[in-house]
Amino acid sequence: MSSQLRIEKLQEFIKQETGKMLLTEIKDPRIGFVTVTDVEVTGDLREAKIYVSIMGDEEKVKESWKGLQSALGFIRREIGQRVKLRFTPKISFALDTSLDYSEHIQKLLLQVGSGTE
Repeated sequence: MSSQLRIEKLQEFIKQETGKMLLTEIKDPRIGFVTVTDVEVTGDLREAKIYVSIMGDEEKVKESWKGLQSALGFIRREIGQRVKLRFTPKISFALDTSLDYSEHIQKLLLQVGSGTE
């Protein structure tokens, strides 16, 4: 199996498993509506950056972010148990704002469209 294919499979696995954990296993009430959008794993499989989108106002985003940070250890341990690697990747979260940006663009397009009629 090529190394790139292995990395892609691991990224998809981490994305799916983290999504399941956030949905069913992590019971932190601070974590609101969080979606795992992407995962990037380094070539040596030592680090994984999990991109998440958090819906809600600024306060809800901050609270959810705190909850996610506190769940990092649990998520890393669970991934280590579920995937068979020599080393469990160091997990970090990154906020994916692309959904917010696309929503903003959609609103602008609707404003422009309604202004011309």
